[in-house]
Amino acid sequence: MRPDRGSALLLAFGVAAAVDLGSLAFGFSEGHGVAKPLLMPLLAAYAYTRGAPRPLLAALLFGWGGDVLLLSDAEPAFLAGMASFAAGHICYLVLFGRSGERGRLTYGIGYALALAAAVASLWPGLPPDLRLPVAAYSALLTAMAWSATRLGLAVGLGGALFMVSDLLIATGVAEWPQPPRPDLWIMLTYLAAQYLLVRGVLGARETPGPRRPAPTPAHDEASTNTA
Repeated sequence: MRPDRGSALLLAFGVAAAVDLGSLAFGFSEGHGVAKPLLMPLLAAYAYTRGAPRPLLAALLFGWGGDVLLLSDAEPAFLAGMASFAAGHICYLVLFGRSGERGRLTYGIGYALALAAAVASLWPGLPPDLRLPVAAYSALLTAMAWSATRLGLAVGLGGALFMVSDLLIATGVAEWPQPPRPDLWIMLTYLAAQYLLVRGVLGARETPGPRRPAPTPAHDEASTNTA
């Protein structure tokens, strides 16, 4: 039995992710430069075949823009990449806000404390011209991660891993000690985050909601008599 188009695209995303992570693990920068720009378009194409809502597709494409821009080490490219990811987080906020669910207060308090601790710790080590942009971006990212908890475990975990990935980037900018191959851990948590967000959102859309009960014959008869 031949796989459908969506399954083929998801497989292609997995192959591109493996090539990208393998290239980072072995220091093959050319492989990373080729594979990274393919990741989000493949994931977005897969999501499209599964009927993904437009804000999800937009978030992934803004993520692609950020991925491409962050291939450069120049500060203007870093700021533009951060702006592209910020636009993606706004798309996620719009999407999660449609769920009608409220974020748990305990999660909100935890994320707020994590944001305050991260910004306070990173602030002295950040270049002065990046402090405010990083703080504003971090607040938006935190709001997205908290809002993601509305849609269940997979989406909530995706939002949390997105924070971890960006925190690893921020610690590098602030010149904190880094683990071996930091780019590998950044991309690993980022790819896991985006995949979980996609799968969680698609899964939530596929879960049938409660059905309205059919009107009883007595109700129908009463309505007819009233008319």
